[in-house]
Amino acid sequence: MASIPVERGTAQWSSRFAFIMAAVGSSVGLGNLWRFSAELGTNGGAAFLIVYIACIVFVGIPVLMSEYIIGRAGNAASAVGSNDDLAVRSGVSKVWSSGAWFGMLASFLIVSFYCVVAAWVLAYIPKFVFGTFNGMPAAEVSQQFGIMLDNPTTQVLPWFLFFGLVTSWLVARGVNKGIELAARLLMPIFFLLLISLAAYSMISSMGSGGTSDAFAFMFTPDFSKINFQVAQSALGQACFSIGIGNAIMITYGSYLPKDVSIPKSAVTVSLVDTCVAIVAGLAIFPVVFANNLDFEAGAGIFFTTIPTALSNAPGGMIVGAAFFFLAFFAAITSSVSLLEPSVAFVAEKMKWTKKKAAWITGAAIMAFGLLSLYIPAFFDFIDTGLAGPILAPLSALIIVLFTGWRLNKVILAEEMAGSGESLGRFILFFVRFVAPVFMGLVLILGTWSRWIAPLFA
Repeated sequence: MASIPVERGTAQWSSRFAFIMAAVGSSVGLGNLWRFSAELGTNGGAAFLIVYIACIVFVGIPVLMSEYIIGRAGNAASAVGSNDDLAVRSGVSKVWSSGAWFGMLASFLIVSFYCVVAAWVLAYIPKFVFGTFNGMPAAEVSQQFGIMLDNPTTQVLPWFLFFGLVTSWLVARGVNKGIELAARLLMPIFFLLLISLAAYSMISSMGSGGTSDAFAFMFTPDFSKINFQVAQSALGQACFSIGIGNAIMITYGSYLPKDVSIPKSAVTVSLVDTCVAIVAGLAIFPVVFANNLDFEAGAGIFFTTIPTALSNAPGGMIVGAAFFFLAFFAAITSSVSLLEPSVAFVAEKMKWTKKKAAWITGAAIMAFGLLSLYIPAFFDFIDTGLAGPILAPLSALIIVLFTGWRLNKVILAEEMAGSGESLGRFILFFVRFVAPVFMGLVLILGTWSRWIAPLFA
């Protein structure tokens, strides 16, 4: 079947650099800081890292390329619209658009609780700026997070509303004046802060042996620790980290100019995201080991272990503030990308302006996020029970199957033509034969471990 010419929308990234910054900003979020350090700490360090990198290369990059292809080839701004358009032009059922639907729902749910986590981050910035932890006993520092969670209205809600409003405002400004501008301004600052914090962490921990212990933990693998659980966690984190299965990259791909190589972009974004995760580990674990703190503390590493380590360290208040500012920059660029798929769909479906769609959708997400703020069990249900183990992998599975086996071959060839075509054909093998298998495993195992296995416990 021949490719049918389509008329592209007017919204586009101003340059390849702008697109890369926006895509990296989307991928580089709290998943690289909060969640990656937690997964690395609880799953064997270097053993987990090796499996994680393999998952990025053989699964993450193929899915990411598939989402870019659907976004740019489809004649729509929204992920659902792009998928619908390509299904029609490929002569297949619109059932294949369910991948975009599941992804959009996942991003909607994720950003609702993401605003809660970002509010925790924002709440910690003034604690360091004004020296709240300075001289405080370690036991009291570690208790501050629990105290904050017990008082959500006074300690978290204002930050939650502020973060949600900023996210909505940036999306309402559009692709170039909102999303792109935020990424181009914030990501260079983010990289500078991250590298500086990693340098501080390694240098300040060198005398106590924390740096050498951290390097051994992160880069000297104990292959006996690689088991089924580690592999499952690594694959799930790889998908979460680069943001596949959330309709984000389909939407971002719809703004991608034709002269940008999709295969090269997928590789670049994935590798930068992986490097950021590793450098984040170097910013966290030397301090953890230097202070003999629990490196298996999971999410507690971020909100209890790090503050405890920095509370009495030289310059700790400044470093702590910089660390949580870093986390805020990561959070805002990711939350903007998570909101964008829903806003693009609403604007397209309702024929609304981007500004109107952004504010109304943002209000809906904040209203829904209040459930995660006040009901911890609901937060856990969305994060580990629905969006993570089911919706995102289901979306990614349908997307790679559609791209690899059902998408019109002429359209597929057009999107991979030019610079990086050979690389694209190489990755296409993994799109067709490798990624579907592993995304299917993520879906099956995530559903089993979260919902079915407990019934037999």
